[in-house]
Amino acid sequence: MRLLLVDDHPVVRRGLCALLKEAFPGGEVGEAGSAAEVWERLAAHSWDVVLLDISLGVESGLEVLMELRRRAPGLPVLMVSAHAEEDFAVRSLRAGAAGYLVKTSAPDEVVAAVAKVLQGRRYVTASLAERLAATVGGDLSVEPHEVLSQRELQVLCLVARGLSLKQIAAELDLSEKTIATYRSRVGAKLGLSTNVELTRYALTHKLVD
Repeated sequence: MRLLLVDDHPVVRRGLCALLKEAFPGGEVGEAGSAAEVWERLAAHSWDVVLLDISLGVESGLEVLMELRRRAPGLPVLMVSAHAEEDFAVRSLRAGAAGYLVKTSAPDEVVAAVAKVLQGRRYVTASLAERLAATVGGDLSVEPHEVLSQRELQVLCLVARGLSLKQIAAELDLSEKTIATYRSRVGAKLGLSTNVELTRYALTHKLVD
């Protein structure tokens, strides 16, 4: 059994690694601190489950999740985040995640989630199950940012972190004109015009730390 931990904080990885090695004796736990390291680990070994942080510095865990779905469609991915369920859980599951855990979860809950995903099932808390049921029934109020595409959400978060359009273009390997288009779409969808307003929105909705 191989588990791959993806988190940009070494201390967090160390804690999860120790927990999982104790819970799954004989299993191998690999580590990656960035998207580039994920692709290296993926090329070097096969994995049974990936535990993926939703925030990898300036990189988006959701973007990594979507790329994982493309490169390894049968590999289950359990999202692990400092953000509450209402912030990213539904979006993560829609993007193909096998489950969503907050970092404040008890150790037993983390182990139970991994075990369930290893069995080929999804891990969903009771509160998240209710939220998903409401989504299907059309009763769930949708936050404005939930209608953004993955790339638009990524641009919003980078703008909120203070990066210029030129810096974002370099970070995402896209043209500055393309980034400007995404920035314009984000503003239109959220009904906001300035970077200050976008930053305040992202902070209020805990999209950035």
